[in-house]
Amino acid sequence: MTRLNETVAAVLKRIEERSRDTRAAYIEKCEAMASRGKRSRHSCGNLAHAYASAPAGDKLRLRLDGKNIGIVTAYNDMLSAHAPYESYPSIIKDVARKNGATAQVAGGVPAMCDGVTQGVEGMEMSLFSRDVIAMATGIALSHDMFDAALCLGICDKIVPGLMIGALSFGHLPTIFVPAGPMTSGLPNKEKARVRELYAQGQIDREQLLESEMASYHSEGTCTFYGTANSNQMLMEMMGMHMPGSAFINPNTPLREALTRATALRALEMGPENRLMHVASAGAFVNAIIGLHATGGSTNHTLHLVAMARAAGILLDWQDFTDLSTVTPLLARVYPNGPADVNHFHAAGGLGFVTAQLLKHGLLVNDVVTAMGRGLEDYTCEPFLQDGEVVWKPTPEKSLNEDIVRPIENPFAAQGGLKMLTGNLGQSVIKASAVAPEHRIVEAPAIIFHDQEELQAKFKAGELNRDFVAVVRFQGPAANGMPELHRLSTPLGVLQDKGYKVALVTDGRMSGASGKTPAAIHLTPESLHEGPISRLRDGDIIRLDAEAGTLNAKVDDLMSRSPAVHQANTHDGYGRELFSIMREKVGPASDGACTLFS
Repeated sequence: MTRLNETVAAVLKRIEERSRDTRAAYIEKCEAMASRGKRSRHSCGNLAHAYASAPAGDKLRLRLDGKNIGIVTAYNDMLSAHAPYESYPSIIKDVARKNGATAQVAGGVPAMCDGVTQGVEGMEMSLFSRDVIAMATGIALSHDMFDAALCLGICDKIVPGLMIGALSFGHLPTIFVPAGPMTSGLPNKEKARVRELYAQGQIDREQLLESEMASYHSEGTCTFYGTANSNQMLMEMMGMHMPGSAFINPNTPLREALTRATALRALEMGPENRLMHVASAGAFVNAIIGLHATGGSTNHTLHLVAMARAAGILLDWQDFTDLSTVTPLLARVYPNGPADVNHFHAAGGLGFVTAQLLKHGLLVNDVVTAMGRGLEDYTCEPFLQDGEVVWKPTPEKSLNEDIVRPIENPFAAQGGLKMLTGNLGQSVIKASAVAPEHRIVEAPAIIFHDQEELQAKFKAGELNRDFVAVVRFQGPAANGMPELHRLSTPLGVLQDKGYKVALVTDGRMSGASGKTPAAIHLTPESLHEGPISRLRDGDIIRLDAEAGTLNAKVDDLMSRSPAVHQANTHDGYGRELFSIMREKVGPASDGACTLFS
């Protein structure tokens, strides 16, 4: 067996040591829940309520103490990624009945789409929806009627929220059930070109809408490698999926067969495959390495920290940085390249990447997964044979080295995400999306208090120069840390014109962070009088993604008075309901979470 890389081993060891007490308390809690038995401790009245709506056959199976799967679903039919889930409960129930068991929809969780709420008020609730989903998952499973759980969710905050909630029931074997990406539409490079034409006023809104609808055109996740598809990568790297199931398109025979195989596996899983064992420190290290190797979403520097904390594991951004130094970038998927996730999957996909990382000692193989132990199962891909799923080894060679490469010939020697440190605090950058010639920017600051202000100046032609856009009061406590994805296009246009531009913000950018260098998630945030609140127009800022630094060349920075908070309007569109979350939320470096003190 290949020896584990020394840096990976060292990071794993320090995480385990740092987390010794919190992890032990978590395991003790889960073991206590497991020891209490299951439905036998409910009263007859409790059981009658739980059985009341079940068909007669299911009632009998439940009374005979057959296994019962709890389904937690993020189905809704407005969001393309979640629409396929409509049929999943029926499929899962059919598998259960054919195997002498039952399945019940334990509850639903909200599923909002950042693609729909970009640039409008709903985005201020997007990050907090993760914690709402976690609580809703807890409510669904609180009936304590289940022997295993299946979590149906795929997009940005839904998978992290489901995971955090499910971890409160870590004594249950649990599998995440993906729905897959939509088929490829308008090429991503063309979509980006059309957006830039619209930003420059060269085409009208109707032409832009036609382009967008050709990109986002059917059921399934968006095909770029943003947070939703990064979620699916993480679930496979952590052993939470059936192998190779992440990027199989919806409404295909293989997709349904995988869903059936998942339900069957949930019935087969025993105490050794409980979620508390699968969600180990090694699994989270593998998730971070997978994020680096594939150039995944910056949002997971928040979500993985919060998810791990729910399992009693303490991650920090230094762990991400140190693992990045030894993890090569093996994939180029939009926005890191022109290919989409369907092309990535066809070229070898996650099975190929996992095999490469294992072969070179860059993944922790001594882990429990939904399939058993070790990650060898996740170096295979599924096929349909006589109506059943069979797994075959992923090809040993990439089928397209413009998309996915072996470790001997990576796209870059180091991973896609980096932490930046300096006198402005800590922040994160998706370096893999930025061309090497744009990774160092030193220019005067222009201060903005929202993205609309920057867009207005761009449209007025006032930003044709070198500058660093400082967009502040966008942190989790200020207004829920909305994504500022609409800044990608104007900043990209200015960069293409030859100007040196960069973004510095205490907000988020996106899982689709673009080609302009962006120091995001800056903490301490402006509302808490972090250094960003003391910057002024004209201050020279140096962002160096190569060295991992972000500094303001200002001698008296912390002696200045912080800027007065530009009050965000939290009334309307449901935002007033989240005031307690804005008050309680922790810093971005701790996962921007409201659930843990």
